[in-house]
Amino acid sequence: MTSDVWLPIPADEIEGLPTGPAYRHWDGADEYPADPADCAFYVVPYMKGMEIALRPLAAMTSVRVVQTLSAGIDHVAPGLDSLPSGVRLCNAKGVHEASTAELTVGLVLASLRGIPGFVRGQETEEWRSGFYPALADKSVLIVGYGSIGSAIEDRLAPFECARVARVARSARATERGPVHALTDLPDLLPEADIVIVSTPLTEQTKGLVGVEFLARMKDGALFVNVARGQVADTAALLAELKSGRIKAALDVTDPEPLPAGHPLWHAPGVLISPHVGGSTSAFLPRAKRLLADQLTRYAAGDALRNQVLTTG
Repeated sequence: MTSDVWLPIPADEIEGLPTGPAYRHWDGADEYPADPADCAFYVVPYMKGMEIALRPLAAMTSVRVVQTLSAGIDHVAPGLDSLPSGVRLCNAKGVHEASTAELTVGLVLASLRGIPGFVRGQETEEWRSGFYPALADKSVLIVGYGSIGSAIEDRLAPFECARVARVARSARATERGPVHALTDLPDLLPEADIVIVSTPLTEQTKGLVGVEFLARMKDGALFVNVARGQVADTAALLAELKSGRIKAALDVTDPEPLPAGHPLWHAPGVLISPHVGGSTSAFLPRAKRLLADQLTRYAAGDALRNQVLTTG
């Protein structure tokens, strides 16, 4: 039985890896470190795009586990049909929550308090005093209440928001309060001052933030996307931004990377960060701990963490 493990991080840099497997380092280079047919455990290179993620998959005829280092799996999902049955797909739940939630709150505060304008004012030696919106007393709606959505609410807690409403694929109860189903969005959107989207990209959520969604947001509301760019209809969002009716803070865009000359760069009321929600100093230590734990479990025949699906 093959025991090759493909890692995007050199094995000698990860403490706690079990002995036995043959560790191969591959982070998207043109040449493979070994025959993909001998790979049993494939850790997908991080933030290298779908083309690289999928490139070796069809040849991995012996693979038993595919492990992403991202919370989302949309960049590997198109290649799952090429895999043998019984392959377990696991995501990186627990790695990105803190960093993504930090950035989310940072984007909200920067947008509300006018930080981009202050930076431009500093460059031109202009004193831009005045009154600016606060996060305190605002009503916040989190669309996509998984582990990242929950982490965002954790960090909103000290800011004295008037209300935090939660939406997920299906309704459920939590210690903080109810989580509403997606079908409740039409009634919840008009009440929110800030709408934060942190959903995975699925067939159900692709284009979720479209003309109707945006039209139901209240005048002056802030739309924040830390999910995937394709969750939002860029044309519909641009129309609302150009009208000045809402503002936006985006860590993800469609297309991505956002090309030079795209109108979204200079749309009024938009703050853009270049998909850096999980790309922080917290990533590597947490990713290494996850891989050491997963591979220890795999070598021992124990249940893996963060299993999203099994190919059929």
